[in-house]
Amino acid sequence: MTAHYDALETRAPDEREAELFSRLPGILHHAMAAPAYAERLKGFEPASVTSRAALAQLPVLRKSELPALHKASLPFGGFVAHPPGAFARLFTSPGPIFEPEGTQADPWRGARALFAAGFRPGDVVLNTFGYHLTPGGFIFDTSARALGCAVIPAGPGNAEAQFELIEAYRPIGYSGTPDFLKILLDGAASAGRDVSSIRRALVSGAAFPASLQDEIKARGIDAYQAFGTADLGLIAFETEAREGMVVNEDLILEIVKPGTGDPVAAGDVGEIVVTSLDPHHPWIRLALGDLTAALPGRSSCGRTNMRIKGWMGRADQTTKVKGMFVRPEQIAEIGKRHPALGRLRLVVTRERETDAMTLKAETAAVSEALREEIAATLRAVTKLGGNVELVSPGALPNDGKVIADER
Repeated sequence: MTAHYDALETRAPDEREAELFSRLPGILHHAMAAPAYAERLKGFEPASVTSRAALAQLPVLRKSELPALHKASLPFGGFVAHPPGAFARLFTSPGPIFEPEGTQADPWRGARALFAAGFRPGDVVLNTFGYHLTPGGFIFDTSARALGCAVIPAGPGNAEAQFELIEAYRPIGYSGTPDFLKILLDGAASAGRDVSSIRRALVSGAAFPASLQDEIKARGIDAYQAFGTADLGLIAFETEAREGMVVNEDLILEIVKPGTGDPVAAGDVGEIVVTSLDPHHPWIRLALGDLTAALPGRSSCGRTNMRIKGWMGRADQTTKVKGMFVRPEQIAEIGKRHPALGRLRLVVTRERETDAMTLKAETAAVSEALREEIAATLRAVTKLGGNVELVSPGALPNDGKVIADER
């Protein structure tokens, strides 16, 4: 039994990087055939975007913008050049956001994640993600079938019927949320049903804390986590190394300062931005609103792609202070106006029954003059007054949080 899905997973990082960025100009040409991308990328020459530095100059497209954009230009917001009939399936997610499924094999790029979790051709898989309107069920269904597995399209709920399916088909694998896996196991134990055939799982869509991981493992199931979205499919996944998550092939993943498109320093927490190299439906710098950090070095499993720590919270920390929105982009703007500053964090509290905010700013050049300058910038950018506290470099947590609402 081979340890890796294919040779792409173990190629030299420089080789992967060169291959991805040699393909990117062509992908940008495909993207700009769609009117919304043509407008957003106006003035950029695709042939010049052949490095991460060049890619970082392109504007980010925030996932939070998609519902309004899709509503204004049905069905795909102008970001897809092909008509709906060119795709295999058509979905919707809350927002609404409309997602097409491609006609190619493994359109959601999930076979690698299943393989890394121990799934193999010929396995029977119980898939409990939802199949109704949203793409979740089909993401894992098509991925398992691309790997050569047989799929039980169970969906969530109706545990009694699922027990019958499990006892009849004896699936070795489970895909779904970790919460529903526990519900099935607990329900089977209470009802005296045999679900012992399930020995491995790929879980996603919900938190999988260490306590639940230990409980699932104690019940004889080797469970792995995957990180994905309804837009992009599987983005990163755990391997037997259990050292963060390995980024999927055919994706360029960046980590940027929340509220900007600027890459963070190595190891810093920031927002995930993904560019997909799918000519039928490319995504160019889609900012997901999720936080993570890159891990240094290579995985001991032998896969050489970038590794991330996994999901570390949400980047959209917008809040209201005295009835006015304060956004991460505004905090980033303050940093741009004062290059001597390091990390920034706006702390919002209540003082004497009114909103108050304090901007904490890392700097090695503490002075009253600088503090006053930053306070003036804070007022100019947010249209709100607030305190400024200068702290030493490294004093603020490396957690990606730029607005902390403590009310």
